[in-house]
Amino acid sequence: MIRFVFAASVESMRIGKTSKLLRFRVDFDLRGVRFLRARSLQVPASRAATIATRATRYTSRIQKGGALLEEMRQLVLLWKDEPLYDNKARIVRANPLNKLTRARVVDVLNRIFIPRFVEGPIRNGWKLLVPLEKLHASPAIVLPIYFWLTALAEPLMYDFCTQYLSARRAEGLLAINVNEVAAWIEAKGCGWSPAVTIKVTRALLAALRDFGLLEGKGRKYLASPPRPLSSFAYLTFCLYQSAVAARNILTHPDWKLFMLTPVDVEHLLLESHQQRFLEYHAAGSVVSLSFPVSTAEEYAHVVLGR
Repeated sequence: MIRFVFAASVESMRIGKTSKLLRFRVDFDLRGVRFLRARSLQVPASRAATIATRATRYTSRIQKGGALLEEMRQLVLLWKDEPLYDNKARIVRANPLNKLTRARVVDVLNRIFIPRFVEGPIRNGWKLLVPLEKLHASPAIVLPIYFWLTALAEPLMYDFCTQYLSARRAEGLLAINVNEVAAWIEAKGCGWSPAVTIKVTRALLAALRDFGLLEGKGRKYLASPPRPLSSFAYLTFCLYQSAVAARNILTHPDWKLFMLTPVDVEHLLLESHQQRFLEYHAAGSVVSLSFPVSTAEEYAHVVLGR
């Protein structure tokens, strides 16, 4: 028998939420060709991101809820390290959010909490929030962490902040026009109707107002993003724990969410060093960054002084 292994020369396929390539092993024998099995090969995240178009990354689910900070804080404390179904069933039965219907509770879980804090880019991100919540951190301190995890899970929000808002701030243009933002979103090629685009635009701006990046009830303006030193240090710890090298911390793209430049980041690192939240040293291109503890539970005590 002669055995050949080859990869199908076709475009990458979307299977569920995972990009996969199909590889087939085919055996040749005297009876002809016999298909044995198909083995799926996971495409690396970086490759999958280049395969998917930017438009497919955007969703309109932000219409279902913006920041919803109070609800998210309740759910973070109620969520347990147990199967997803068990968590959902328990919370829907209890209805701790006091929603009029259980259907609305399910909607909040499926469209907002789970995509952002359970199945987001940082898997089980809720575990990073629990230590702060259990120590009764103030809303001002936890707000940037909730915003960061939300923006990572909502590519439209992330790109809008790091591309559109950061450029506006750099140019000194503080007023935010709804129609201009809608045009920016439409240019991304999402394929939404004009009505949906406007709804998404308004929901996005409302969420960013609740997160402190914008201000104003009607016309929106750029605000100074909230970034308490404790929050900055905790975010730095989270980035470092997610395998971001110390030399890349200063220029990490996530800081653009908070309108921070590398100079701003270094200033805050030095200030955090002075407060003994972390140790930061830089000499030319050599950067050293370390923390006094190794877990989020321990570090929450450090940044909150408790």
